Amino acid sequence: MTALCIAGIAMTAMGKRPEASVKSLTAEAVSAALADAGVGADRIEAAWFSNTRQPILEGQNTIRGQVALRAMGIGAIPVVNVENACASGSTAVIQAAAAIRAGMYSCVLVVGAEKMFFPDRPEQVAAAFRGGTDIETVDRIHAEISDLASELIPKALRGQEAQTRSFFMDSYAAFARLHMKTFGSTQRQLAAVASKNHGHSTLNPLAQYRKAMSIEAVLADKLIVWPFTRAMCAPVSDGAAALVLMAAEAVPQAARSRAVKLRGFALGSGADRAPDDFAAHVGRRVALSAYEAAGISPRDIDLAEVHDATSYAEIQQVENLGLCPMGEGGAFAEAGHTTLGGRVPVNPSGGLVSKGHPVGATGIAQLYELCLHLRDEAGARQVERPRIAVAENGGGFLQCEEAATAVTVLERPA
Repeated sequence: MTALCIAGIAMTAMGKRPEASVKSLTAEAVSAALADAGVGADRIEAAWFSNTRQPILEGQNTIRGQVALRAMGIGAIPVVNVENACASGSTAVIQAAAAIRAGMYSCVLVVGAEKMFFPDRPEQVAAAFRGGTDIETVDRIHAEISDLASELIPKALRGQEAQTRSFFMDSYAAFARLHMKTFGSTQRQLAAVASKNHGHSTLNPLAQYRKAMSIEAVLADKLIVWPFTRAMCAPVSDGAAALVLMAAEAVPQAARSRAVKLRGFALGSGADRAPDDFAAHVGRRVALSAYEAAGISPRDIDLAEVHDATSYAEIQQVENLGLCPMGEGGAFAEAGHTTLGGRVPVNPSGGLVSKGHPVGATGIAQLYELCLHLRDEAGARQVERPRIAVAENGGGFLQCEEAATAVTVLERPA
């Protein structure tokens, strides 16, 4: 098959950016990605545009990518709009890669841009989150899963949950409790994951939060829904990321020393399973498919970015990726194995909980972080000479797992 390379990649600063728009965020990320690749906009043959919130929050739908890209002077080329929940960015990359491998193009653009911070539109913001599950069954499923391992909730904290929270926090909390009941993982281990990522983000100049938090500080933060405190949950974020994907033979000679190889990928959807059948989780199934496509095993992985919409999700995805045995993700993190300098650093960017989570941009932002490390350009948070890096990007929620998950395998430039 055609070898693929990320020739250029960029990410904006993440955070609550009231002055920014989808158009301005897109222009910022795309301009930087083109400059990083050393190509002009005239070299781009097609584009994929990832966004999930603009139709509900701003009313712009159906042609989001055409509108945002044309505003910065990129028109005429084919533009594909991609929406696949929080996995939209990675899904767009996979579609673009398939088009190059089909021989349609040799140089394409993939963009993810999201404007989520609208303090004057709380009902629309809530509706956008609620739409990430089956709206016809959400109340019934919520009632069912909320009772999972509910006996673990301390009596003094029952009824103390935050009044404003998304359905996703309740879902992740329920399955975190089930994991605790099944494997003996602890709230302190969740806090250790969050503390690690808040620490990592102090080294990331583009992160939404850049304040270190001890385990004790994480545990003492505002309760969202047990066992999660605010510091264990991803914030509302604005931001964008973009990359230039090329057939390897099309990469200019001068740029090849920094062109990261896109070695393999897989995309899957959630399926019916028993809640405690952790080994059948969509993240595990997709990871195995991506490893087969890339010709690697978990032992080859030097670092990872995973979709920690909550700190429990990182524990779960570390297990799904095979970085530790099933059920041992909490202890693995608490022992320091996923910290910078540890056995397999996870979320050196600070992860979603601290770097930020502008939904449509998140999957590409994960690849941005991994590319920095594979190029030895990550500065103070650089992982030492990594060869293989993996991103796991999940989104939506149906019954007991994410509705969509993508796993992407990158390799160091030759």
